[in-house]
Amino acid sequence: MATPALRFLEGRALYTQVVEEGIARAERSVWIATANLKELWIASGRTGRYESILDLLARLAERKVDLRILHAELPSRRCRAAFDRRPALVRGGLKLKLCPRVHFKAVIVDGGALYLGSANLTGAGLGAKGDARRNFEMGFWTADEGLLDAVQARFFALWQGEPCKTCGLRAVCPDPIAK
Repeated sequence: MATPALRFLEGRALYTQVVEEGIARAERSVWIATANLKELWIASGRTGRYESILDLLARLAERKVDLRILHAELPSRRCRAAFDRRPALVRGGLKLKLCPRVHFKAVIVDGGALYLGSANLTGAGLGAKGDARRNFEMGFWTADEGLLDAVQARFFALWQGEPCKTCGLRAVCPDPIAK
């Protein structure tokens, strides 16, 4: 049995694979884990101009794609204000859970493709910035079932608040998941 491909990504390839070929083409779900979340700008496939990734997420939400973000803290004020201007997201189309211990960066698309690497969901990490303004990030894109199972299991356990009851940061957590 052949091992599923594991594609190494860096630079512009991160943006192309994760945003354009991954998130933008999602049909059922997009689960994102990130330590930093900002309103990143992406090339609009519809107009050829740039748009907020929140516009893309709002379109996915309207199509009933399950959108989840695990984040270390509240997104930036600017990102929250931009979120508030998109009714499809405000109505529950984009679900957010906070955990100050989340530091891993992952994007899981339709339960069948995975980005795992160093880039946060920011313009300098995964946005459409030029090479001279982008962080030096790297990661992998794969459909490997073992990796998908492991990352999805960890994501879901955190989403459900499994480690909250015994977490050493519970006293400073802004939103303990397991009450």
